[in-house]
Amino acid sequence: MSEQGATQDRIEPEYDLIVIGGGAVGENVADRAVQGGLSVLLVENELVGGDCSYWACMPSKALLRSGAARRAAQRVAGVREAVTGPLDVAAVLARRTSFTSDWDDSGQVDWVASAGIDLLRGRGRLAGERTVEVTTSTVADDDASETVVRTVRARHAVAVCTGSRAAVPDTPGLRAACPWTSREATSATEIPGRLAIIGGGVVAVEMATAYADLGAAVTLLVRGGLLAKEEPFAGELVGAGLREAGVDVRLGVRVDEVNRPQAGGEVRLALSDGSMLTADELLVATGREPRTDDLGLDAVGLDDGAWLPTDDTLRVLGADGAPIDWLYAVGDANHRALLTHQGKYQARAAGDVIAARARGRAVDDAAWGTHVATADHRSVPQVTFADPEVASIGLTAAAAERVGLATRVLDYEIGQTAGGSLQADGYTGTARIVVDTDREVLVGVTFVGQDVAELLHSATVAVVGEVPLHRLWHAVPSYPTMSEVWLRLLEAYGRPGRLDS
Repeated sequence: MSEQGATQDRIEPEYDLIVIGGGAVGENVADRAVQGGLSVLLVENELVGGDCSYWACMPSKALLRSGAARRAAQRVAGVREAVTGPLDVAAVLARRTSFTSDWDDSGQVDWVASAGIDLLRGRGRLAGERTVEVTTSTVADDDASETVVRTVRARHAVAVCTGSRAAVPDTPGLRAACPWTSREATSATEIPGRLAIIGGGVVAVEMATAYADLGAAVTLLVRGGLLAKEEPFAGELVGAGLREAGVDVRLGVRVDEVNRPQAGGEVRLALSDGSMLTADELLVATGREPRTDDLGLDAVGLDDGAWLPTDDTLRVLGADGAPIDWLYAVGDANHRALLTHQGKYQARAAGDVIAARARGRAVDDAAWGTHVATADHRSVPQVTFADPEVASIGLTAAAAERVGLATRVLDYEIGQTAGGSLQADGYTGTARIVVDTDREVLVGVTFVGQDVAELLHSATVAVVGEVPLHRLWHAVPSYPTMSEVWLRLLEAYGRPGRLDS
């Protein structure tokens, strides 16, 4: 019997907490609960570590980094002359693969064991209150497969951490054409000569950037605008960057039909403007859907395949709108904020509150308390690793207006700071703050430009901490860094107490 099989044979019939889904979110829920004194079983059907480790955050950013480094060098006189020629594609792909451990989760499995978490590989589904059935397939020495269903029970809670998957629209011929999703794009071993991408969100623009850097002729097909959830200038600057990189960006275009006559052959797209597009590969990046199908949700009065809304302590809301006291949904499955870092933030709150409730300890569920995910509502940070980068936190100007806030919006060109001018010759980028003028605190910040991702956490602290503007004047940016943009924005708003402010 394999070591993995032996581990599964030691699984107990009952645990304090059962976590379905062993990605980054599930791992963190389990870890926090174990630290709180609970016994935990982690159930995973694929690779422990999930999408972020193997098909999303890490491999995608590894694919993007080499091109970003080359462009940064080419924007500084004295270095651009030394940086010539294309990227070494094989080396970029090999570096990407090193971050996924060649899609081997042994290291993650070792960490789970070291954290005191039991692991059971298989597909978990609810079979009733606090009860989970796990279906596993094993291969015997004679290569015959055997399906085993184990029933395990949770004393206190079950946490659904199954994440989301790429949604593929019902466009005629699209699914039959076997398009790429983000998984195939981040794990590819060859670069197609011509890549068509459907979508205008984060995955679409990041993969357009990466594949253009790697030598593909990329066409980006967008029904609306780029990065529609960000400030409008973000999409405009990213669009200009993509076009400068050679990407054919087509806005206001819909794909009406897809045809791939031969498996593995070229794909043909009929577009809403009457034109045809032929590509070697097609990537669909049009959104996400929950991985909650065949989860047994009907056994607890919920709909399989649906998002799982929760209260702020991550308890799933039942059909009557009341929280189910033993069932939690954490990460993408609850549709609160589909970002790994936000899911891990939720996971820490969920693991801690599950342990607190199980042990009869006090629960701090007031806004911004220990056991809630308050930041999900209006304080979500996100970086799009395009060229230029887009880093934002909180509300856009339009979103703040929609929720009825009295605001003042201020912009500043980052290249006009000393740090920006040193970062790149002819630096192009914009910073925006959205100020709640009634309270004089920031409710939204957006940076667009080269290397702005590392500016974002300062903005996150200011927004989440509701730091008054008069106090931000005392947070002195070091000179000469791009953080000086904070001072310029505050100067534009006006210093408290000045007669001319």
